[in-house]
Amino acid sequence: MNRKEVSEIIGFSADTLRYYERVGVIPPIKRDKNGYRDYRPNDLNWIFLTKCLKDAGLSIEALIEFSKLNQKGENEPAQKAILQDQLEVLDQKMAETKRTRDLLQHKIDTFEDHTAKFKSGEMDADHVEELWKMSEFKTPDQKSSH
Repeated sequence: MNRKEVSEIIGFSADTLRYYERVGVIPPIKRDKNGYRDYRPNDLNWIFLTKCLKDAGLSIEALIEFSKLNQKGENEPAQKAILQDQLEVLDQKMAETKRTRDLLQHKIDTFEDHTAKFKSGEMDADHVEELWKMSEFKTPDQKSSH
């Protein structure tokens, strides 16, 4: 498969594919008899994994390290640790996103009631809903410290 086809399938530009190969994010791609890159299914798997890891927030340096460990065929625990560490980071981001989503949903659900209370004088700047104290909006470390 050629680079244009891979670009269309994976969503990386040809320049990105060349750059990632040059810096070691993806392993070297075998060439055909004319010297053109010939992407094989395993190459596409590796490029797809790279895209997912990049989308999950893995740095270029970590991607290079992960790729080098794979190419050496050694230190599988280190490779797995990179994946586990990034999974933890992603889980934390997802929890933060869920908490933020829940807060937005709460604000939408209570919007009319909330604004009506301000208009009627029932609520003012000193007498408001204390969002930071509501258990559903606390971060895990806030929940454990109280």
